[in-house]
Amino acid sequence: MHSRLGYNTICVHSIALIPRIALQTGSCFQPFTWRGNMTVRLGIVMDPIEKIHFKKDSSLAMLLAAQKRGWEIEYMELPDLYLKGGQARARTRDLTVHLDPQDWFGFGGAQDRALGDLDVILMRQDPPVDREFLMATFILEIAEQQGALVVNPASTLRDCNEKLFAAQFEDCTPPLIVTRSAERLKEFYAEHGDVIMKPVDGMGGRSIFRVKENDDNLGVIIETLTNYGAHQAMAQKYIPEIKQGDKRILLIDGEPIPYALARIPSQGENRGNLAAGGRGEGRELTVRDREICDRVAPVLKEKGLIFVGIDVIGDYLTEINVTSPTCIRELDAAYDIDISSQLLDAIERRLK
Repeated sequence: MHSRLGYNTICVHSIALIPRIALQTGSCFQPFTWRGNMTVRLGIVMDPIEKIHFKKDSSLAMLLAAQKRGWEIEYMELPDLYLKGGQARARTRDLTVHLDPQDWFGFGGAQDRALGDLDVILMRQDPPVDREFLMATFILEIAEQQGALVVNPASTLRDCNEKLFAAQFEDCTPPLIVTRSAERLKEFYAEHGDVIMKPVDGMGGRSIFRVKENDDNLGVIIETLTNYGAHQAMAQKYIPEIKQGDKRILLIDGEPIPYALARIPSQGENRGNLAAGGRGEGRELTVRDREICDRVAPVLKEKGLIFVGIDVIGDYLTEINVTSPTCIRELDAAYDIDISSQLLDAIERRLK
């Protein structure tokens, strides 16, 4: 049985195993309005839309759902954001999106606008959280002060490093260390014998190393990750259950979607990331998965994190992704659900 997850009632006349937002040919859904009869004005900051993966991109799923509701969409990239005096501003372009793998977007007019005049801004720029990303969060934080709802809040994008954020839940995480010290990393390796080493600011499985017992490459791996002691790196005890998949669990307002996408490493790989060649497989949440969700949910709510993806391997929480969580399209397709609609419902509740 496929759960509808308590979505708003809609009339659907054709359904296939691709996201339902794509195939709603008949709908009785009424556009959400607020402040009288005004339509929601949505801005999105993202990587160049012409370069996204049409079938997998979660931002596109959100945009299709927003357009279905009659929201007005304005598109931005990082260079479009700026500050004039004390006002957060941007050059935006009107955007429409289409369910067409050859032509999935179109631009309308452009304008220079105060970001505080937008109702909602989705910050969907992928990591790394570098200088330009950080500067964008400062501008978006001012936009929040001037009236826009930013998802996720700008300060959390700076404060909640996706690997370090998980470390505060010590009862849920594997043994780990974050340091730039080669000596400390070697001591951790000597204690555990089989470890994963990775940068603290990476994504997509990049620069992740498994270091087994008596590995002659330990020294060069540490030098590479720390840049000879200049950068922090993370080491975690290796979790054998990675062979069964690195599960991505999505939470909206602290509530988990009841299914996870297990990203299973390809032959000879230790990384389940889809970007690193892993394959995705839908799974229902286990009792332990739900325990971890219950553990982190109060902190997510306290910080105002509306949309979060946590990564779980075996019984362990390994990351909390707040910048640009993915896997919406894959889960929608596997279970005939509509995660983006649930996210927009949560946003609408914040606007009321």
